[in-house]
Amino acid sequence: MDPHLIRQPYQYVRIPLAEPDWRRLPGWRDVTAEQWRDAQWQRAHCVKNARQLRAVVGDLLTDRFYQELAADREQFATMSVLLPPQMLNTMAPDAPGDPEGFTEAFLADPVRRYMLPVRADRHPHWPSHPLAQRDSLHEAEMWVVEGLTHRYPTKVLAELVATCPQYCGHCTRMDLVGNSTPQVVKSKLVLRPADRQEQMLDYLKRTPGVRDVVVSGGDLANVPWPQLESFLLRLLELGSVRDIRLASKAVVGLPQHWLQPRVLEGMARVARLAARRSVNLAVHTHANHVQSVTPLVAEAARALLDAGVRDVRNQGVLMRGVNATPEDLLDLCFALQGEANILPYYFYLCDMIPNAEHWRTPLHEAQRLQEAIMGYLPGYATPRIVCDVPHVGKRWVHQAVAYDRERGISYWTKNYRTEPEARACDPAGPDAALERRHPYFDPVDTLPEPGRQWWSEQPGGPCS
Repeated sequence: MDPHLIRQPYQYVRIPLAEPDWRRLPGWRDVTAEQWRDAQWQRAHCVKNARQLRAVVGDLLTDRFYQELAADREQFATMSVLLPPQMLNTMAPDAPGDPEGFTEAFLADPVRRYMLPVRADRHPHWPSHPLAQRDSLHEAEMWVVEGLTHRYPTKVLAELVATCPQYCGHCTRMDLVGNSTPQVVKSKLVLRPADRQEQMLDYLKRTPGVRDVVVSGGDLANVPWPQLESFLLRLLELGSVRDIRLASKAVVGLPQHWLQPRVLEGMARVARLAARRSVNLAVHTHANHVQSVTPLVAEAARALLDAGVRDVRNQGVLMRGVNATPEDLLDLCFALQGEANILPYYFYLCDMIPNAEHWRTPLHEAQRLQEAIMGYLPGYATPRIVCDVPHVGKRWVHQAVAYDRERGISYWTKNYRTEPEARACDPAGPDAALERRHPYFDPVDTLPEPGRQWWSEQPGGPCS
């Protein structure tokens, strides 16, 4: 029997990538292909507010949308607006040309839902979980020097910068990254970048047990290239470092940055040294929906690979209304793996930051999604869906050791000590950290009625 005639829960059809025509939007009708490919033009024409959005879309969005956007800015938003033209152009690419039709398509668009949230997106009763926290993963508690998080035994996270070329509404580092909003006065990095990097390198020299360094922020695309290259070359001088992962959503949100000749030439120099020293150099990016994977994204990923980077990988976030169906995840993964030279790697459950409940997915749904996507992609390109458990770290969604579905509380253990635990003398004994169960919480609105009622009576709930 022809396998194409067998009905499957998901039917793969190869779909070539397409760059939406930016000239469909009134404000960009005269923008040339040369301008569109220019990284500086993209940065200079980012949308940061409603006035700039109106200048791009003209009368295509109704006043209703702008009212909802303003209300969200005042009441809920934890991230300021910053949309490169590249990212905005992937929203509602096939919307009708009349204002009502365009507005409805724009509101329903999955990329818009997480890049430009409005008040109507938020849950009316549970915008935040009662236990939501600004630094939900407690990364700053694990800083060994400013910006250097040592959570895992052999891995560290180096935050070089607290800004990005674009801001996602669900940012897990909303406590630190970007401009303050009416709801959130952001924490600040205090040290000068050069001093912060010096302290990071000094710590790594003194800590040879660390072999894996994730260099992130914010976004590396906002670090001036000479400064970033200097840091990476010095990092490669450390014989203990065997893996370097460079985190940049800009491969997807601003691929023009990574296509600049001076950046690619510098990356090639870093990659050559990494290869000589047998260090695995990879770039990690962040795509959440197939619409945002365009030919320019594929070109940027290919250019990084041609420069000598070992892998370009994707770390997405699982979000309701964006990608939380098997079809959405598989469409995205086939576009990444089959068309864009990007390896699907992780999908994280959206973290428990304030005002994120409408995005978050309950654990049992994530488990079901992991099972549903198995068997379609090559094994090495089948992403793992993980929960980043506070005080624990990444755990595959099936690793929960207990799960109270009614109250939405799952429990997790770990097989290592975080840096603070390693330094502390736990009165419960040296193995307490390895035996302790750490809770994680489903979004309250997804629970059965008894669970919702129980949470409503807890501190921070609507009835408290």
